[in-house]
Amino acid sequence: MKFLHKLSYALMLTAAISLAGVSGASAKKFKIAVGDSGGSSQEATGLGFVKALEELSGGKHTAKLFLNGQLGSEQDTVNEAAIGTLDMSLLAINNITPFSPTVGVFTLPYVILSLEDAEKLTQGPIGEELTQNTINDAGVRIIAWTYTGFRRLTNSKKPVKSVADLNGLVIRVPKNEIMIDTYKSWGISPTPMAWSETFAGLQTKVVDGQDNPYTTINAMKFYEVQKYVTNIRYIFSIEPLIISEQVFQGLSAGDQEIILKAGKAATAASAKFLREKEAEIKQILLDKGMEITDPENDEKEFIDLATKAVWPKFYESIGGIEKLNAVLAEIGRDPVSE
Repeated sequence: MKFLHKLSYALMLTAAISLAGVSGASAKKFKIAVGDSGGSSQEATGLGFVKALEELSGGKHTAKLFLNGQLGSEQDTVNEAAIGTLDMSLLAINNITPFSPTVGVFTLPYVILSLEDAEKLTQGPIGEELTQNTINDAGVRIIAWTYTGFRRLTNSKKPVKSVADLNGLVIRVPKNEIMIDTYKSWGISPTPMAWSETFAGLQTKVVDGQDNPYTTINAMKFYEVQKYVTNIRYIFSIEPLIISEQVFQGLSAGDQEIILKAGKAATAASAKFLREKEAEIKQILLDKGMEITDPENDEKEFIDLATKAVWPKFYESIGGIEKLNAVLAEIGRDPVSE
């Protein structure tokens, strides 16, 4: 099945390339699926892309954002972009990992420890390599990166300061093996749940909690159904803007260059948004009645359990331990050994 999918994709891509000279000549209004709602980091990236696209194309091309999962679940949009029925999607990188496993290196717990780390990795040679991998594996191309911040744990029952405090909580996670196994390393079995179902799941108490950055917690109004926030930083949330490779190859060379330049402008807009807004949004959550606490001992117990249990399990899927060490070297950290 995997071979047939790749063969089918290759044939469709060849057809798209052969039509590039024709389709590239016309004005385009791209549809962009966006998982999050207004006020989110994803929206900031999307708006930055639209603005740059219009300016760089002299008004020839534009795009429309479809917020809050209007065009389907984030994983579904990857499939749709791969076959060319959707132009673009803005989504959490963990929803690309099932299609292109090597990008999972960015979701290993406690690998990325700052916005600066995220920028260096995504905008350098490692980001370029992972982009090429997603083209080959999934038929989509990463053209921009959204920096949403650390995924903070929220729940409706109690303050969580230690791993032991997680006992008794039912935590929603995306359908992502790395994230699932991270919670298992902390002694609980989380509940995989689609993003589109998460608010309802919290509201009806099917799950007690979830994790997401401050910007997402605020944009999705999780303060209406969650009380407690724990400042864990196990994953720095990176949310790429992808374009269907078929759609991309159907554009003229000049329009492809415009798309790539607009993507760089969107990436810069995302970093600017996070730097300017995260502290302000954290205060909004406090004003809405949420209680924010820090984990004990600078999160040492969380870090030790997760890195020892999770990193080795996924060396093969991310391209080997040498791939993780290349990432760590890029951000000035010590390598790990078998």
